[in-house]
Amino acid sequence: MEQISESNKRLRLCVRWFQGIEESLILEQEKLRISLAAAENKCAEMDMERKNKEDELNAAIGELRQNCALLQEKLTKEESDKLDAIRSHNREKEARIVAENVQASLSEELEKTRQEKLTAEQKVSTFEDMYKRLQEYNTSLQQYNSRMQTDLATTTATLQQVEKEKVAILETLSTLRGHYSTVKDQLALSKASQDEAMKQKEALENDVKCLRAEMQQVRDDRDRHFSQVQALAAEIEKYKESTGKSVAELDRMMIKSSALEETCSSQKEQLQILQHQLVAANEKLKVADLSASETRTEFEDQKRVIGELKDRLADAELQISEGEKLRKKLHNTILELKGNIRVFCRVRPLLPEDDSSSESPVVSYPTSTEARDRGIDLIQSGQKYPFIFDKVFSHDASQNDVFVEISQLVQSALDGYKVCIFAYGQTGSGKTYTMMGRPESTEQKGLIPRSLEQIFQTSQSLSAQGWKYKMQASMLEIYNETIRDLLSTNRTSLDMIRVENGAPGKQYAIKHDANGNTYVSDLTIVDVCSIKEVSSLLHQAAQSRSVGKTQMNEQSSRSHFVFTLRISGVNESTEQQVQGVLNLIDLAGSERLSRSGATGDRLKETQAINKSLSCLADVIFALAKKEDHVPFRNSKLTYLLQPCLGGDSKTLMFVNVSPDPSSVGESLCSLRFAARVNSCEIGIPRRQTTTRTSDSRLSYG
Repeated sequence: MEQISESNKRLRLCVRWFQGIEESLILEQEKLRISLAAAENKCAEMDMERKNKEDELNAAIGELRQNCALLQEKLTKEESDKLDAIRSHNREKEARIVAENVQASLSEELEKTRQEKLTAEQKVSTFEDMYKRLQEYNTSLQQYNSRMQTDLATTTATLQQVEKEKVAILETLSTLRGHYSTVKDQLALSKASQDEAMKQKEALENDVKCLRAEMQQVRDDRDRHFSQVQALAAEIEKYKESTGKSVAELDRMMIKSSALEETCSSQKEQLQILQHQLVAANEKLKVADLSASETRTEFEDQKRVIGELKDRLADAELQISEGEKLRKKLHNTILELKGNIRVFCRVRPLLPEDDSSSESPVVSYPTSTEARDRGIDLIQSGQKYPFIFDKVFSHDASQNDVFVEISQLVQSALDGYKVCIFAYGQTGSGKTYTMMGRPESTEQKGLIPRSLEQIFQTSQSLSAQGWKYKMQASMLEIYNETIRDLLSTNRTSLDMIRVENGAPGKQYAIKHDANGNTYVSDLTIVDVCSIKEVSSLLHQAAQSRSVGKTQMNEQSSRSHFVFTLRISGVNESTEQQVQGVLNLIDLAGSERLSRSGATGDRLKETQAINKSLSCLADVIFALAKKEDHVPFRNSKLTYLLQPCLGGDSKTLMFVNVSPDPSSVGESLCSLRFAARVNSCEIGIPRRQTTTRTSDSRLSYG
């Protein structure tokens, strides 16, 4: 346990480190954006100031030019006056001195004007220098802005590079798989060509054997005929010498001898032909041997390449598997730290009685990396509604596939945590099959039998470490807002009527103690020591549970079923005590009266079911909005589940969806409700290590 706690601490540190890096990156990006915005604002302000100063300088230059023009006009006028004065000097000598004085004064004014002009030109040059400096400052600001944008682009490119590497790994994996299939096909072709070459080789060997046999036979025939010719020649000589037979007989023998010689020559020709065929067959045999050797070498090379590809594929699959395990572990750790309710979605297969008039399916699964095995798309009237959950099981997922995903959560109950798993969905969507399944079938057992098997098997294996566990089970149903004890031994129909009518009897009251635990008074609690005992209790509860027939389901659950297993563990060596609770709940299905066709008692049941589920939705919406008041007391279902929804429990909801096109409206409502549940934060799970009290009443966490 210390190692587990230490690994949890390391995981939390790792998660915090990742979150810190992410936060620092976000802060750095935000700082860059702020500095960029400030630089842009400062640059805009400098542009405004520069434009204002340019306008002021232009106005001053215009005024100076106007003054210069006026002075020039004045100078022209004075010069004309001087000329007039000079012309009138001959007539009026007395005015000469006055004219000279006027000329001197005008000269002084002209000098002053020239000095003012020089001063204005100096001011203009000063303003031009200031304008150049402002332009240089503006250029430096633009360079700083470009550097900021470059840093931001580099950061964005780094993030995109990480995503591309992830996509490249997946593409490499798919390429390796395609190459593996191609090599496999080439190997099959090589084997086929090798088999064909071997067959040709065997045929050629058979032909060579036949040719050799024929050649030997021809040789034997030739030797035999040659011996016959010699024998005939000897006989001729013998007949000539001894008997002197007639010439006709001799001619006949000569003809026969010549015929035998012709036969021998023809057989020699056949022998030569057979020898040529034998040489050709030997050449073909050598070529076939060479081809078989090359094929064998190529086969060995292909086999080696396939082995390398298999090793690389196995390594890649191992890395992907380890990465997926790490992702799930970190994801679960993050969810536990956030305190969110985990939500799994499961789609049941299409049944023969479902509406098959629609050609296109109403449920699809996205194939992107982010949404694979976590996304589901619902199509209604041509519009797609995407949803993302912690896990999505398609219609071909087995009961074992579903249980593998929650096995670690069930294990938490033995570690001292409160665990709650409940199934939600419309009538006929597969909730009871998911939770209970068919206990008599090994492959079709539901989550409840499989979870109990794991609990007992793990508790037995932990006995070697000094742990001893005591387990207590109870089962109840909430029928028409009334609690029924499914394990009561003297449960008669009269008692049920009395309870429903409010008559005196067992009072199944829901109560919460100071430690946050919940129990039901007068409820039957059974000590269990083996899976066989629990299976018997489950069978008894299934026989007692309220079911009924509607137009939507032949065997519709008409009540909320709650199975609770309280676990008390003591380690004799460390004296550590843990108390865990496992709540497994099969909610009744939501249904519309227009579709279910409920009347009488079924109508009353439907109204009670829909009311309690509506209260559950109100609680979820209040938790999602983090309201101060959460209406747990509005129904017995929500009041019983209060520790699971608003406490320190590890809670998981299965939303079951029907692919029936006629139920797409109810499926959309279920998925929207599940998405709201997934966003609820109920608090960080807390381990129960307090000393067990003497009260044996069963707590619901």
